[in-house]
Amino acid sequence: MRSEGPAHWPAETIWEQVHPLLPDFTVEILPEIDSSNSELMRRARAGRCEPTLLVAERQSAGRGRMGRVWQSSPGDSLTFSIGLPLSPRDWSGLSLAIGLSLAESLAPRVRLKWPNDLWLDDRKLGGILVEAASSSGRSQLVVGVGLNIRARPAEGMHTAPAALNELLPDLSAGDCLARVALPLIQTVLAFASSGFAPLQSRFEARDALKGRQVHTSDGLQGLALGVSAVGALRLQTAQGVQDILSADISVRPFT
Repeated sequence: MRSEGPAHWPAETIWEQVHPLLPDFTVEILPEIDSSNSELMRRARAGRCEPTLLVAERQSAGRGRMGRVWQSSPGDSLTFSIGLPLSPRDWSGLSLAIGLSLAESLAPRVRLKWPNDLWLDDRKLGGILVEAASSSGRSQLVVGVGLNIRARPAEGMHTAPAALNELLPDLSAGDCLARVALPLIQTVLAFASSGFAPLQSRFEARDALKGRQVHTSDGLQGLALGVSAVGALRLQTAQGVQDILSADISVRPFT
């Protein structure tokens, strides 16, 4: 185990939990980095594909899906990435499986907005970024997670983000990491062999879009019917039911 950073991070406890599953597992806590995902991707491309949990207390150039920026400050957010030497047979539904694991570890009120956001009362609580890299025949899956611990500024946003302190006032970033790390790694390892289908019904219990009128970034609109066994969003449109594999989704009418 390798740990850098303040003692309030449960690095040793997490390492002890995960080590039986992944003997080469390491935990790192860094006070500042551009992006935890970017760092693990750089390492993977250089041939360093050992299983790693990398926590960034502050990110100066954090990245979200579709190239969006995710900035983080110490204590306000929990930002971390997990690198695992995996290459799943089918990636479909992986971000949904990750979101489900996080939601179930946090609180019953946390819901899931397809494909990669966590919601609390229709406000964004967190996001997921899944990437992959390979070098010299070795593959690395990198899972990035950002969760709001305390309220974040809402400038330029339609809706103010949610924060976990609304549900759990005394929760710290370290406490949150202790809740989610082991179940998340277990979920990803299980996904690599079984895919999304075994998780479909559990996802639907947390689905924030099912039964709502939505719009996609591709210009489609219709009624969200839930998700398929491979994690596609099932959308009832005027032309019939369509399975959406990749798109941004809005529940607000486009103007």
